[in-house]
Amino acid sequence: MVNPPGPEIPDRALVELRDRALRATAVPIALLDAAAEGMPVVWVNAAYEKVTGYGVAEARRRQEDVLGDSALGPQDVGEIEDAMATGREVSKTLTLRRADGSRLTCRAVLSPVRSGDVVTHWVVALQDLTEQLTHDAEQAALVEAERRERRSLGLIAQVSDLLMDVDDPHALREIAAMLCRAVAGWAQFYLDDGGLRPADGIVSGHVLSGRGARHRNVLRPRARDAVQLLLDGQNDRPFDLDLAGPYAPGSASGWLAEHVAEQLRAHAADDERPTLPQDGQVVVFALPGRRRVLGVLAVFVAGGVRGLEPSARTVLDLTARRVGLVVDNARLYEREHRLAETLQRAMLPEQAEVDGLDVWTYYAPNSENAQVGGDWYDVLQVSTDVVGVVIGDVVGHDVEAAAAMGQLRSVVRSYMFDITTPGPVLERVDQLVAGMRVPRPAGLVLSTLTRSEGAWEMHYSRAGHLPALLVRGGVVTALDEGGGSLIGFGAKPRTTGAARLLPGDVLLYYTDGLIERRDRGLREGLAALSSVAAGITALDAAGVGEELLSRLADHPEDDVAVVVVRVPSPQDSSSQVRSPRRRRWSLPSEAASIGRARHAVVRTCHAWGIPDAANAELVVSELVANAVLHGYGHVSLQLYDTGDGLRIEVEDANPTPPVTTDGHPGRVGGFGMQIVERLADWGWRQSRGGKLVWAKVRPSSLPDSTS
Repeated sequence: MVNPPGPEIPDRALVELRDRALRATAVPIALLDAAAEGMPVVWVNAAYEKVTGYGVAEARRRQEDVLGDSALGPQDVGEIEDAMATGREVSKTLTLRRADGSRLTCRAVLSPVRSGDVVTHWVVALQDLTEQLTHDAEQAALVEAERRERRSLGLIAQVSDLLMDVDDPHALREIAAMLCRAVAGWAQFYLDDGGLRPADGIVSGHVLSGRGARHRNVLRPRARDAVQLLLDGQNDRPFDLDLAGPYAPGSASGWLAEHVAEQLRAHAADDERPTLPQDGQVVVFALPGRRRVLGVLAVFVAGGVRGLEPSARTVLDLTARRVGLVVDNARLYEREHRLAETLQRAMLPEQAEVDGLDVWTYYAPNSENAQVGGDWYDVLQVSTDVVGVVIGDVVGHDVEAAAAMGQLRSVVRSYMFDITTPGPVLERVDQLVAGMRVPRPAGLVLSTLTRSEGAWEMHYSRAGHLPALLVRGGVVTALDEGGGSLIGFGAKPRTTGAARLLPGDVLLYYTDGLIERRDRGLREGLAALSSVAAGITALDAAGVGEELLSRLADHPEDDVAVVVVRVPSPQDSSSQVRSPRRRRWSLPSEAASIGRARHAVVRTCHAWGIPDAANAELVVSELVANAVLHGYGHVSLQLYDTGDGLRIEVEDANPTPPVTTDGHPGRVGGFGMQIVERLADWGWRQSRGGKLVWAKVRPSSLPDSTS
């Protein structure tokens, strides 16, 4: 439907209507006289006066200052003047000062009013941009907030990635450096290790050293120890640390303030580091564990706690919590790991030297379990001329399997000293195990070696275990007589097999972890073991064992236990054959291990044809003695032929480094490392189990650098 045309308005009435419309419009409008000098303001509407606060007279008086006070650049001013000179419409965004002194950001549109071809006036219309700018600012703020959130999430993700490797000795240092680049001017982690100490890594795999600063829990009205309150769990909020505060001597806050001040001075003196903010303060965050606070994170930020943006505080809070949780998990795992390893090692034999036989033993748990398994071995001197050797496997990889293994080992040991024939021993074991109700099935090989007229007689019996192998002159024979069911299931009498051992013969006892793989069954594994054993050229038990491990157990998928027994031959010292140039032994932490280590080095030097065995014997004696006297846990001895000498490595569970001294005043000893220095080049490094001390024995042809 089309509305009918309205009545025509007379010209005078139209002019009056237009005039009222201009005065009533909400758009601020001013009229400039183009013909007069300076183009003065001759009229403004009510909206203009309301928005700017200026009437005609005040607008005319302020007119000359508009462009100079509008924040327009010279180029914008030039464009306006050029447009007005040529009579073209022009628009610019500018800032005007209102009558009350406030600022008005607006869009000014200048339009020419012509009479014929002559511009007589200019109409200035203003568009208030305050609401639009406010909306744009809000949108920009939202975008910036989202950007900060994304950046915070990215930082937390990076922290999580760095914490994945708990063994990285610089993980905490890298996280602190990342915080410095993103949210802080400086950052440092401190762990509570018998007192605070700066920490670059989580230090998983080591017991706490107790080398942290010792603090006294001092709570005084004028010397409040805020750091100690944080460590004690009495406060969980971050706080500003006053570096010049009146702290009590020995307090945690005093020590931390002194250490942080020293670090900040070093930071400021480094020209390559960014400048610290002038109004910055040190903020301390707790590193909470499950049951206690494990340390603190100290950061230097502008404005202190109150100056932290919410996103930055969130990053620091989450970083501190995640680091605390990972440190707690690492220490918990380490305690469980050490408990399990201690249990496992306590159940393995503390083997002594066997007169007339060369014996080498090896045990390694699968790296995927917690160092507890059911594989075990035992070598015991029953009498002067009788040696017992047993190897077995209890099903499972847990504490229950290890406990069952410990029970079996004790039972077998007890009966071996009463009955030296393996079959009857296993029958007695069957009877006792059935009454004990051992929950796990187990298999084993039990043998006795009896000295007889320059040779050895072997008697053995098997209870559901893989047969031992006899290697003689490159021919491998499986000792598969005397077979029977698993321990505890022996309904029939146990039989005993026999074999006579000659000089140069080798006996191999092993568990299935040595030969079994996912892609290879037991039959194929036995064939591979026989093939490797037939080609062994080593003339010592340790060399035989090393060759077996290097060929068959480079990536074991189960626990591995191996016992190698070799009958020495008079031709050994005159034979020169190729053999593996690495040897290893696990020794108990007792004085008898020093003698075992010396004998092992002498045998190895003879097998490898290395001269100066006496020097190597003396060096290994001192290193193992230090490990036994000052370390703890089992001692690991490894020997390497470097081509130009013998390298000796001794590892124990004490992370404290060895120290060269001038002896112990008032008592004998203390010169061990001086002896090592005169005979070898030596050093040490941290290991997962504690520390490893190495020494490379110098050939006698080289001059002594210390003499």
